[in-house]
Amino acid sequence: MPTSPLISELPAKVLQLLARHQLLKLLLSKQILVDTLSDLSVAQEQEQRAIEGYCKQHQLSNEQALKDHLAQEVLNMADLRWQVNLPIRIASYSATHFAHKAEQRFLERKEQLDQVMYSLLRLKNGHLARELYLRIAEGEATFAELASDYSEGSENTKGGSVGPVPLRQAHPLLSEALRTNAPGTLLEPFKIEDWWVVVRVDRYTPVSFDEATCQQMCTELFQQWFQEEVNQQFQALSINLPS
Repeated sequence: MPTSPLISELPAKVLQLLARHQLLKLLLSKQILVDTLSDLSVAQEQEQRAIEGYCKQHQLSNEQALKDHLAQEVLNMADLRWQVNLPIRIASYSATHFAHKAEQRFLERKEQLDQVMYSLLRLKNGHLARELYLRIAEGEATFAELASDYSEGSENTKGGSVGPVPLRQAHPLLSEALRTNAPGTLLEPFKIEDWWVVVRVDRYTPVSFDEATCQQMCTELFQQWFQEEVNQQFQALSINLPS
């Protein structure tokens, strides 16, 4: 996409001033959205729901309150419609232009999207970790009790419970252990860097490629394309700015 005409036609001094105050890239990104999405239509009922959501978010209970709010923000109704319709337009554009790449991105991101919930005990002392593991395994104490009393990590405030969180958020060694063991499995103590850990897999929820996930992948692909477009156009503009 060529540089946005509305931006490139601004006087050099204005562009330089915007760049000096680190506003040029922001303005450019906003205008690229306009250039890309403004021709997309939004159904009237979708727009109305979006406006109602905006009013609820800003506690605007009637039409006069909305008018006063817009005046305070130096906006008109056309500006408001653009703002509230923007997520709808992005979703529509993303689905139209990136649906054919969505499943491949899903496969690449699946391990980052899968959710896991687990119980964790972290200790510096390997012998104590082994002792606590045996107490849990033999039913002498619950995981939550021992985690609260002995765990040296932040999870001790929640009885050792972690999640649900993305699988890949954990340390690679812990992530692999969680991925390859069934829910309910209590793992023997193993070392991760300076810690001895005792882990129980509580719940593993692999994400499926459903309609919502497809839309999420499409939106991610749009955002990736959008950032690349902004960077390219910003670089092209910067070359022509006076030094």
